[in-house]
Amino acid sequence: MGYDMDLEKISIDDYGSILKGTHLIPSWKVLKENLETNLETIKKLGIHNLQELQKTLKHKDRLQQFSQQSGLPEPYLNVLRRMINGYVRKPNKIKDFPETSEEIILRLEKKGIKNTRHLFEKIITRKNRAQLSKQTGISNKQILRLTKLTDLSRIRWVNHTFAYVLYEAGYDTLEKMANANPDQLFETVKQLNAERKFYQAHIGLNDMKMLVESANMVSLDIEY
Repeated sequence: MGYDMDLEKISIDDYGSILKGTHLIPSWKVLKENLETNLETIKKLGIHNLQELQKTLKHKDRLQQFSQQSGLPEPYLNVLRRMINGYVRKPNKIKDFPETSEEIILRLEKKGIKNTRHLFEKIITRKNRAQLSKQTGISNKQILRLTKLTDLSRIRWVNHTFAYVLYEAGYDTLEKMANANPDQLFETVKQLNAERKFYQAHIGLNDMKMLVESANMVSLDIEY
């Protein structure tokens, strides 16, 4: 339970299974090459879970040292590091969510709440949200809206704009994203963006498959 994934609970073997079923961008497909052999090499050097691996690859000098010890190429380890680091989400700022009033932003900031990680601990249960509404004077409706945007922000690659897009498209919770059909999600978001021009970047079907996969890796902590 928590805003981010618990990397300590994902063993190297578990991660191998995750990678096998994960859609990767072309430059990251090297992670699936010699997958079993590479992960066995990592385990033999005393690394048991993703948290330990993240720490090992965190700094350039340690990564280089590990490359020499393991025989695994530095470019491969760099891709692996970026992949793992992506599971620890950079929080979205509350002020960046579209259609969030300045008054709401200021009231939350007075309570020390400036981003989605700050907000997460305050809105997990309905009781939590009612208390926050009472403390800040922000309506229950607006608190629930920000709760859902925070929930979506826990998914890898979902920034403040795309969290809003998913919310407007009806995929307004982590659970709905985890259960989404990628093809239907793609068509719905594509049509909505054509109508309302949320973003200019190209987001394809494989991107949607990756989002759904990522949503399934995050715990359903928020009570609705």
